[in-house]
Amino acid sequence: MEQVADKPLTSDEAAALDAYWRAANYLSVGQIYLLDNALLTRPLKADSVKPRLLGHWGTTPGLNMIYVHLNRVIRLRDLDMMYIIGPGHGGPAIAANTWLEGSYSETYPDVPRDEHGMNHLFRQFSFPGGIPSHVAPELPGSIHEGGELGYSLSHAYGAVLDNPELIVACVIGDGEAETGPLAASWHSNKFIDPRTDGAVLPILHLNGYKIANPAVLARIGENELTSLLEGYGHRPYLVSGDDPELVHQQLAATLDRALDDIADIQNEAKDDPDAPRRSWPMIVLRTPKGWTGPHEVDGVQVEGTWRAHQVPLSGVRTSPEHLAMLETWMRSYRPEELFDEQGRPVPRLLDLIPEGDRRMGSNPHANGGLLTRDLELPDLAAYAVDVPHPGSGPHEPTRMLGRYLRDVMRANESERNFRVVGPDETASNRLDALYDVTAKAWNAAVLPTDEHLAVDGRVMEILSEHTCQGWLEGYLLTGRHGWFSCYEAFVHIVDSMVNQHAKWLKVTGKLPWRRPIPSLNYLLTSHVWRQDHNGFSHQDPGFIDHVVNKKAEVIRVYLPPDTNTLLSTAKHCLAGRDHINVIVAGKSPQEDWLDLEAAELHCARGLGVWTWASNDEGEPDVVMACAGDVPTLETLAAVSLLREHLPELRIRVVNVVDLMRLQPAGEHPHGLADPEYDALFTTDKPVIFAYHGYPWLIHRLTYRRTGHEHLHVRGYKEEGTTTTPFDMVVRNDLDRFHLAMDVIDRVPGLAQRAVAFRQWLTDQRARHHAYILEHGEDLPEIRDWHWPIPEAGPS
Repeated sequence: MEQVADKPLTSDEAAALDAYWRAANYLSVGQIYLLDNALLTRPLKADSVKPRLLGHWGTTPGLNMIYVHLNRVIRLRDLDMMYIIGPGHGGPAIAANTWLEGSYSETYPDVPRDEHGMNHLFRQFSFPGGIPSHVAPELPGSIHEGGELGYSLSHAYGAVLDNPELIVACVIGDGEAETGPLAASWHSNKFIDPRTDGAVLPILHLNGYKIANPAVLARIGENELTSLLEGYGHRPYLVSGDDPELVHQQLAATLDRALDDIADIQNEAKDDPDAPRRSWPMIVLRTPKGWTGPHEVDGVQVEGTWRAHQVPLSGVRTSPEHLAMLETWMRSYRPEELFDEQGRPVPRLLDLIPEGDRRMGSNPHANGGLLTRDLELPDLAAYAVDVPHPGSGPHEPTRMLGRYLRDVMRANESERNFRVVGPDETASNRLDALYDVTAKAWNAAVLPTDEHLAVDGRVMEILSEHTCQGWLEGYLLTGRHGWFSCYEAFVHIVDSMVNQHAKWLKVTGKLPWRRPIPSLNYLLTSHVWRQDHNGFSHQDPGFIDHVVNKKAEVIRVYLPPDTNTLLSTAKHCLAGRDHINVIVAGKSPQEDWLDLEAAELHCARGLGVWTWASNDEGEPDVVMACAGDVPTLETLAAVSLLREHLPELRIRVVNVVDLMRLQPAGEHPHGLADPEYDALFTTDKPVIFAYHGYPWLIHRLTYRRTGHEHLHVRGYKEEGTTTTPFDMVVRNDLDRFHLAMDVIDRVPGLAQRAVAFRQWLTDQRARHHAYILEHGEDLPEIRDWHWPIPEAGPS
């Protein structure tokens, strides 16, 4: 692995950088340990030490070293630079550096750059009422918490898309490098356009250990590591050592070389759009874990081992020896040279800080809402389908949505602030109209048989849901807009990433200085009820259950039943801020129920009575509710059977688009007030609810409602296989015949009067089963069914 031999720093420059590094290390140790006496103006006593020692030292000195050197190149080259660290446990480093540069105090005036502010900085770290130990939303300059490892590099690449002047220095911990998401995200460099995107400078921080084990990449040998990183498309430079004086020179020289390489790649691409892809530079920084901390504690080595990972001295309040070692450790940084009598950084340190927004803690990209521009969203009228009567069509809802997204892309082309991501499914999910205006991003070999590939493409596909999610999160967090389409069953791959983003949004919503960012929009299609051909492995609607566990102010779930409601929902979500929107909609041809005007009204309400399908005249015997396209189809088919065979039965049909409307108003911002819910669903009539997903979620959302004991929900109950579309609903008792039987069983007095009809319904299920085994497809009357009842009122 190449090492740069230059020594670009004068002795004064090296000494100044080292002083800044020592200051950041001092502040980092203070955050982990101290309650007060921040400047050590008096001998350290046990009562100045926190009762619970939290935080992580091991990775912190390396992160501090990188930060001060990035400040150097920012000043020298006037760079627009962000700092993303994968080792989230390095929170003390980012807090220390943003305090030193002043961005922390500007964000939090009650933590000024003086002794009082330093005491506050120390006390609040990992302390009740303070800040977390990770690089959480509370820290200025951050878009990546790192509490869960694996996403730093994909976030970094998402941030530089369409930001040609931006460079993101991304530190990858050697433990994080062992995760699957991180391993896939190395390929992001094949999706970057050097002409119109910024650059990521990965810095693999090899300090050798995780919590209790050696790190794989630190032990495989330099030749194997070099081959791995070169195979990923990088030119790795090695910086290695434990002598700060030598490491300062190496790191300065290597950063200069890497930034020159980046500039060369970008300039070459601008001069020659057909220039072949070159290997992007990266740095491998090999320094000891817990560098400059206690070398040995209680007779065992700590510095340079896994024991330095968290708190090297754990018995400081109870052991005089540990307390003395802590004081010696902190004084080894010579704080009297770094801070004046008032606790302010001395001018020698201040001279190293970039100006204004060039400070990494003040970079506006890290508070992306500051830069967000609203999308230009076309009027829906040009994309809506004509619905002369309910049940007309059919259309493929997502194909019509694809035409709308195409023109969203076109309308915002000049701003370059909209991207669509997905795991190799854009065309499969019927969104391929996008290729009328853009290609798929691709900066690797292209063969004559390939289609829609281009370096400047704005659709991004890689067969890693983790990487898609990371790209899009980085793009959104830096203020742009996006859309993620995915097969419903496999969006679960990013469950934990959604957790982290939801937590981020929840926290930032309480921070007035964090500006709202565009919402994270999911389109889940190829869903459970139309995965009959792929079978049981592809049949899982549980992502909805997962996301509704998150905070109500963040989560939205939509189940549009047809094309026009999908279009209306999509436009609403694209205009949103600080939400995670989950839209579930089919891609197969299906009936259209509402014209555009009715669809927009219905979506604005979130749910409502479909009077054209009802005959209750205000006094129903039963409420038939539905949420989801296939449940809506089966509900309406059941209603048609009931109205044909039991015309005296009064039925109210309620369709739900916005699932969170089912919750009480006090539990979700979209929740329906109790009087409105009671008016729709009644308080004493049976409610037969056909739901897209697992049925118990509906019970969970409505358990406080009056009349809950009358609610009976049908949905997916983990019965699936390779079969026919209708057999999927039959297997899960969501079919029209079973829904009609549920009505007969639950409306008082109806069972005896409808015994022959119920027997006929049972027979139809048996007949269906025999037919598909013989013919391999659904009954003709199922395949060709249409809503038979003339419209009785407004749609």
